Amino acid sequence: MDSSIRSAGSPRSLHELLGGGIVADVMLWKRRHVTIGTLLGTLAAWVVFEAAQILNRPPPPIPQMHISEEVIREVAAFMHPGINMMLSIFHDIALGKDSKLFYGVAIYLWLISIVGSLTDFPTMIYTSLIIVLTIPALYEKYEECIDRYMKLAYMEVWMYERIYERVSMKCFNKIMNCIIEILKES
Repeated sequence: MDSSIRSAGSPRSLHELLGGGIVADVMLWKRRHVTIGTLLGTLAAWVVFEAAQILNRPPPPIPQMHISEEVIREVAAFMHPGINMMLSIFHDIALGKDSKLFYGVAIYLWLISIVGSLTDFPTMIYTSLIIVLTIPALYEKYEECIDRYMKLAYMEVWMYERIYERVSMKCFNKIMNCIIEILKES
């Protein structure tokens, strides 16, 4: 079954939306051995760090790594335009030019801080990896059912929004009539 997201343009598959290539293959379990290896490797690292914490021992030593200057220069040259674009966007957000994006970023950072305060970093990373490797694959497998329920949920929300508008308008009109009568009496 070809899974496709039906958005404003032509239908695009979930694989394409995830960027295609090996990352999308791993996220959608098309390269099972790589996905399972990633999960097991991450689980092993998480267990080692958690076991060290439970046994009140220091975590295992992490080897010191070195990167040559040449590699750093190449990476910097490659990332330079993207970083400048991001800094320009951050500048616009800080100056209030894009308030919608500013509030979106603020809310996401607030949510991340809440989640981060509930757990430690290795657990948060492992849980995030589990979510990234399961949600897209489950969506691809059960796309039609999920889309149907999402459409029903959207229609329910839309219906209750209309009801709320009518009720709030009636309340507003009653309050305005009361205020007008009070003003007439005085």
